[in-house]
Amino acid sequence: MMHSRTPAVIGRRGARRLPLLAVVALLLTAVGCWDDPPPGITVNQDAIPRPADGATTPLIGRAGYGKTKGDGTAAFRVNCRFFRMDFVDPIVAPRRPRASHLHIFFGNTTTGAWSTPETIRTTGGSTCTGGTANRSAYWAPAIIDTSTGDPVLSSSSWVDREHFLQVYYKSGYDGVQEHEIVNFPPGLRMIAGSAMSTGPQRDIVTYSCVDGNREIHGATSFPDCSPGQLFVMSVKFPQCWDGRNLDSPDHKSHMAYGLGWYHRGCPDTHPVPLPQITQNYRYRVPSGGMDHWRLSSDVYDGPAGYSGHADWMNGWDPAVFQRMLDNCYRGGYDCQMNLLGDGTALQ
Repeated sequence: MMHSRTPAVIGRRGARRLPLLAVVALLLTAVGCWDDPPPGITVNQDAIPRPADGATTPLIGRAGYGKTKGDGTAAFRVNCRFFRMDFVDPIVAPRRPRASHLHIFFGNTTTGAWSTPETIRTTGGSTCTGGTANRSAYWAPAIIDTSTGDPVLSSSSWVDREHFLQVYYKSGYDGVQEHEIVNFPPGLRMIAGSAMSTGPQRDIVTYSCVDGNREIHGATSFPDCSPGQLFVMSVKFPQCWDGRNLDSPDHKSHMAYGLGWYHRGCPDTHPVPLPQITQNYRYRVPSGGMDHWRLSSDVYDGPAGYSGHADWMNGWDPAVFQRMLDNCYRGGYDCQMNLLGDGTALQ
């Protein structure tokens, strides 16, 4: 719950006599640092995992395999390990700790309420392949087991790679030509999907059960995945930029989706084609199943998953990402996982 109380104005003499801790308390209250999370799914905060460490240097080495010719599109993928969970959203609620439903974060290890495009781009380690070559921040609503209130965590170990956030950067299937795609501008951030949605978000947020005998793909709410399967939440971001604004009041209007193959790419209002990002959050379903799983933002009556959404803040080293554009996109290649297309790969 947001505090409606504002601190009283204190005269200069009074401020001198007020204990330092009291002054700090008033300031923290004024900026919302003691806010309770907004109404939502009940979370057992004692079960929130500790933050993880990330790489503090760029990690690029020799590739162990080669790129292949694509299907008429270009593609590149990276994996990111879990970093932290917190009640913050530096795009929607900047400088307001505990002003959001619980999010799960990947990538830049400084991501928090006070993060800015500049801090994401220039500081912090990274839990993504490539280390600090990719300081981008990725986050989405956490999944909560409502029978216990415990957050559901994908593995933070590199050993079981299937449990990571897997991010696709593709030329896509919306009519955008791979040779026209340009690098992300520094400072770009955006949101895909809506935390306020109470119905399906077709073609933007979908759910799948994979790695098993009864696979399900493209569901618009949580499917009933079998124990042992991977449950995947996929969020597709727009790839057409207006060429001017790095953000917008709704964090979406500066971007647009492509018009599809028949209309050939980006609309006139958003003429700059960028790589299309799809964030795939992957969870191994435990023996008890996922009957009680809901997104932390699912505060409506109905099937779980309708409020699916994800955020992205650009932290790529532009020179590294340009290598991928030059060596993968320009020839329409599938650079698979981590390949930069020039004989090197993110490690």
